Amino acid sequence: MGQGRAGSASRIGALALAATLAAPAAAQVWRSDQGDGTYRNPVLFADYPDPDIIRVGDDFYFVSTTFVNAPGIVILHSRDLVNWRLLTHVQPRLDGDPRYDLTGGGDYRHGFYAASLRHHRGQFFLAITPVGQKTRLYRAPAITGPWTYTVLDREAFDPGLFFDDDGTGYIATAEGSNGTITLLTLTDDYTAVKSARTIHYVEGAEGSHLLKRGGYYYLFNAVPRRLSMTISRARSLTGPWETRPSISTRDRTGGHQGALVDLADGRWFGFVMVDAGAIGRMTNISPVHWVDDWPIWGTPDAPGRVPDRAAKPISGHPFAEPASSDDFASTRLGLQWRWNHNPDDSRWSLRERPGWLRLHATRAETIWLARNTLTQKAQGPASRAVVRLDLAGIRPGDVCGFGTFGKISAQLSVLGQPGGARALTMRVTDSTVEGPKVTVRQAALPIRGTRLWLRTDTDFTTSLGRVAYSLDGRRWTEVGDDFPLMFDWRTGTFQGVQLALSCYNPGADGGRLDIDSFTLAPLPPGDPSKSPGRAQ
Repeated sequence: MGQGRAGSASRIGALALAATLAAPAAAQVWRSDQGDGTYRNPVLFADYPDPDIIRVGDDFYFVSTTFVNAPGIVILHSRDLVNWRLLTHVQPRLDGDPRYDLTGGGDYRHGFYAASLRHHRGQFFLAITPVGQKTRLYRAPAITGPWTYTVLDREAFDPGLFFDDDGTGYIATAEGSNGTITLLTLTDDYTAVKSARTIHYVEGAEGSHLLKRGGYYYLFNAVPRRLSMTISRARSLTGPWETRPSISTRDRTGGHQGALVDLADGRWFGFVMVDAGAIGRMTNISPVHWVDDWPIWGTPDAPGRVPDRAAKPISGHPFAEPASSDDFASTRLGLQWRWNHNPDDSRWSLRERPGWLRLHATRAETIWLARNTLTQKAQGPASRAVVRLDLAGIRPGDVCGFGTFGKISAQLSVLGQPGGARALTMRVTDSTVEGPKVTVRQAALPIRGTRLWLRTDTDFTTSLGRVAYSLDGRRWTEVGDDFPLMFDWRTGTFQGVQLALSCYNPGADGGRLDIDSFTLAPLPPGDPSKSPGRAQ
């Protein structure tokens, strides 16, 4: 699980510019599939860290880290490794730690990460180690569940699940502060650890993945302190292992945590995580060729490097993307949404006012401590998100609004005032070692009426954001000037920038915020002046 920050800013910036120039007028924020038989990296311009991808028949499944967001452990689906849709979550509600309910300051930066997904004997298996807990081994008859789990007798960091040809199950595990790679052998029913054995040592290694090809076993490890990846091979799982360096975020060759997935025709592709600054950690897909039974990222013409652009692994499949915009017409939240911790289900509803999402104000001093903050991943290279709100339920003391969430949470919020009055304020909350620190960027601006549109722009080519409001959905006024977009694994959420709807009240039970719609689109080129307070 990598802990680097930027790493490939210039490369990402170049991709962002190319995407902006190439994107159709009504396009999604980022399109990897170029429509001409090629694709561009990253396949998803958003925070999808710690990837593990498997193939089952003609279907590819991609599991990624969700930390303490709920529901947890997201799985996406594709038929070509390029066009992905959200499919399911393994853990609907986080369990095993009371902090998952946002008690005692919550459990930001921890939770559920670095899962390992496999399909074996007609069942899906997933190994994961919630931080501070023992390793769980989930299983399900179908990828969409129902999932059940057993708990092993130890905490295996970043577990790499593997089933050998004879059916024996194993977990490879290594923690970067040590580098010793341990192989756990599972019982025949895959419910417990039968034995453990040290099999290898790679300085700083973690994020193990195991696979087998021909007569070799291959072990992939991330080395976060160098933002690189190593590949080891052996004729036996117990070694001896040969180890070679591979691609790296620091060297701008593609990333530093991942492995391989095979295609039905025998070809192989690599998936790898790349640290990309404020957007978070994204996933690249690369062709892989073999030289003397060693996997080499990239093409024979440009080996050792994830290509910016390459031929699609499998042709003929249409464009697909994870959902983002939402009109809240369903009685269930879309898969793109996650709460900042387990929600209090009595304090939100899609049924009380059909066609609207209702957030009842929760008791909290700041957004960092406010339960029922609803988030989804920001998308790059640059996007504009707009929400339409009804303020009729706002009560005195309420702080309800929309903006970013993470290391820097910049929110344009409606303040409930005595006598039914309402005002707008722009607040920036910085999550620091000492706790959340709030800076008011804009003093309260009186707001008339109950209809309001709020807008959040996130530009990852500059790592800057802006917020604005409108009373009619057409004419906009910017508030509070630019604010930074940041990623910080030490004091933030360990995630890329998220977009967030929130409603809380420091001193009372408060009222409610009704949200009619959320729309995400590319940031228009030649955007109007950044001058704060200018109507647009």
